[in-house]
Amino acid sequence: MSTTALTHHVRVLAAPGHRHDEILTSAALDFVGRLAAAFGERRRELLKERRRQALRLASGSPLDFPMVTSAMRADPTWRVAPPAPGLADRRVEITGPPERRMTVNALNSGAKVWLADFEDATAPTWDNIVSGQLNLLDAIERRIDFTTPEGKEYRLGDPDRLATVVVRPRGWHLDEEHLEFDGRPVPAALVDFGLYFFHCARRQIDAGRGPYFYLPKLENRYEARLWNDIFVTAQELLGLPRGTVRATVLIETITAAFEMEEILYELREHSSGLNAGRWDYLFSLIKTFGHRTDFLLPDRAKVTMTAPFMRAYTELLVRTCHKRGAHAIGGMAAQVPSREPDAQEAALAKVRLDKEREAEDGFDGSWVAHPGLVPVCREVFDGVLGERPHQIDRTRDDVDVSAADLLSVRRIGGPPSPEGVRAGIAVALRYFAAWLRGQGAVALYGLMEDAATAEIARVQLWQWLRHRVIDRETVLRLLDDELVALGAEYPWAPLDDIRALFERNALVGELPLFFTPDAYTRHLVRRTEAGA
Repeated sequence: MSTTALTHHVRVLAAPGHRHDEILTSAALDFVGRLAAAFGERRRELLKERRRQALRLASGSPLDFPMVTSAMRADPTWRVAPPAPGLADRRVEITGPPERRMTVNALNSGAKVWLADFEDATAPTWDNIVSGQLNLLDAIERRIDFTTPEGKEYRLGDPDRLATVVVRPRGWHLDEEHLEFDGRPVPAALVDFGLYFFHCARRQIDAGRGPYFYLPKLENRYEARLWNDIFVTAQELLGLPRGTVRATVLIETITAAFEMEEILYELREHSSGLNAGRWDYLFSLIKTFGHRTDFLLPDRAKVTMTAPFMRAYTELLVRTCHKRGAHAIGGMAAQVPSREPDAQEAALAKVRLDKEREAEDGFDGSWVAHPGLVPVCREVFDGVLGERPHQIDRTRDDVDVSAADLLSVRRIGGPPSPEGVRAGIAVALRYFAAWLRGQGAVALYGLMEDAATAEIARVQLWQWLRHRVIDRETVLRLLDDELVALGAEYPWAPLDDIRALFERNALVGELPLFFTPDAYTRHLVRRTEAGA
């Protein structure tokens, strides 16, 4: 199929799917094309700047709070926009891919917000992307109820109790190769944002909410400025009042941690706060400083949120947000409830301890990955917030974080354990298997894992190999063992593809920035011939 938009020449280079025509209308594609025409080149320049910054830091340039924006940081007068309808109380947020069953379960879960995740929790097959948009549209129109072949019913509940939808588009580094604009793939972020905004922004406003977003993997204020300009243009194109959009930024890169106030400032008329994205943050830290021995991290399970550099990051995030009137949202509780009583009790106790720390530190809410964790997270934040929707008035003026505090990794540094090395290989392989099959969120060893899990696992292995704290022969032996186990567990798994994906992303000299772009192009793109 090849569909030409009205004026901006977006073509669909994929076979038509069930109800795809409801999302891929000429008007919707034209809207996406207008965004690509206006912002595609700026996005490419910002990706080049990412690479330049990475080279500067790799060559020894210091990472610090920008001097050029010090006056803005010192100005006590500016604030972000007030909370939008449905985003004042965010004490529990649930995340997951916009699959049909997940959509119903998340909206009914009792959480205040559902993060509909087109990024880390979605393997970006074309059908997943378009079906996800359809599910969001159907949910807003209340036509998403369905019954499985086994007879299980999924029905939306009381509209006043449904979670507020917040969409996370894919990051700036990804393309959507099934859509072409002027001979280039359309930036995936503009596809996910644009299709949802075009079809659902007005509907959400009519329903008493609005078009709300989570922005992933931003690295600096210029990338936030780009998003703000996109919001302004999108609102103008659809005739919506400026400031209708709200966006929460995930602080999940080490460079963004040094520009939290700048990011809020750039988005201030559209900002709804910041979130602490813990696994991607560690992933970014290793990517940025993995060549240095003083940034050698142990097993990821040992790098908890109580580590000094992680405490500095989260406390600075709360202080920054509350100073500017914004929500501070805590990190993910990824535990999957167990049917075994002792394991269930241990998992819930761990979640409770994590959420108590966040609530006591001043966070206004936090994330869970499973509906079964909503009650414990809500109970913890209820105990701190009571009837208040948030604790933004708690400004945390006692917090004073320096650049050295954010980079004090050596205080917990060290080599991995043998169990940690094997676990990293096992988790990465199993996630790759699921992802290649089109599943972006998968339960592994009691945790709900997504692409951030595979990223932290493979960059840790790369770092340990680089600094020779483990040897290549050991990794290859464990790789063989785990592939045998994987084949027995998942007989359908394409073991050769999984091994090659692992080797290209963990066992190479120059670390790929992300595993997803190459893996997507090799394995998930199903384009038809241009013009067919």
